[in-house]
Amino acid sequence: MGLTDPRVALDDASSVDSASPVPVSVRPHPRAVPPPEAPGGLEGPLVDRYGRVHDDLRISVTDRCNLRCVYCMPESGMTFLPRAELLTFEEIARLGRVAHALGVTSVRLTGGEPLMRRNLVDLVGRLADVGFADLSLTTNATLLAPLARPLAEAGLSRVNVSCDSLRPERFAAIRRRGELATVLAAMDAAEAAGLAPLKVNVVLLRGENDDEVLDFARFARETGRVVRFIEFMPLDASGDWERDRLVPGAEVAALIDAHYPLVPLGGPHAAPAERFAFADGQGEVGFISSVTQPFCGTCNRLRLTADGAIRNCLFSDDELSVRDVMRAGGSDEAVADVLRAAVGAKHPGHAINEPGFLAPRRSMSMIGG
Repeated sequence: MGLTDPRVALDDASSVDSASPVPVSVRPHPRAVPPPEAPGGLEGPLVDRYGRVHDDLRISVTDRCNLRCVYCMPESGMTFLPRAELLTFEEIARLGRVAHALGVTSVRLTGGEPLMRRNLVDLVGRLADVGFADLSLTTNATLLAPLARPLAEAGLSRVNVSCDSLRPERFAAIRRRGELATVLAAMDAAEAAGLAPLKVNVVLLRGENDDEVLDFARFARETGRVVRFIEFMPLDASGDWERDRLVPGAEVAALIDAHYPLVPLGGPHAAPAERFAFADGQGEVGFISSVTQPFCGTCNRLRLTADGAIRNCLFSDDELSVRDVMRAGGSDEAVADVLRAAVGAKHPGHAINEPGFLAPRRSMSMIGG
């Protein structure tokens, strides 16, 4: 099998060749240089001090969700943003146009659960008109089936569906709400509407659903859907994250490979998932190992929160508000300056594996995946 060895943080950053991934650290980086001179105006690309080009934007449209997954949100006690603090569709589309001018080619709509945002089809149409090469959506799929075709007709390219168990009772226990049958039917509806390739995101939890790894591998082989195994990250709202609940991606890959041999697939180096095909050609799986095998050195992502803050890393509390700039009458050039400033301030890595790491104040549902 061609599985790569886990990437590790480097203690001596000065020994890193300029073409190598940067260390996973937020400490000063000896090879950092001032950001390239921005061309000014509405011209890209967005390049940080480490040469990473940012062309992928995750847009959260709401912090609300109709599920309460055990690794994300508590059963009760969540406080959600007032509607007035959310970006309007006009503001999101404007930010999208500016980002596109600066070289952003891929947009993914997230939440919370993005389909809880009323009239989301309208926003998809506005963003599709901008001309992004890829416009996708991450969803728990409980509301997807009736919206799949309207979303596709509005210009959505594809969907990622979260599904952490193929057993109805366990699905209900992990999600606390919703039914597996609804999600599986929504996957069928999405594919029928042309929202493909469909990816299935699985967060594995030690002792809870890690005995379903081979079930999901067979699911990928039988359906042609791309199953991606995601490590449990310290982004849960309840703050209960523990490393021993995490199932390392390398462990999952080895288990699958022992039963269904895998071969590595090439692809964009910035992609978060390490992709593998089954050696017999029957499907594909991926591994997003943000904790044990960070991909910070090739990260190309920016995130826009539902209340209009630009974040350059899931695990950083650094935020710059584009909402405030727009609502104060700022020009598109001023919005572009916020994006450039966020990219210019990006650290070399998220430092999860360093002793001083602190989980961000906002949880995943508040940031947007």
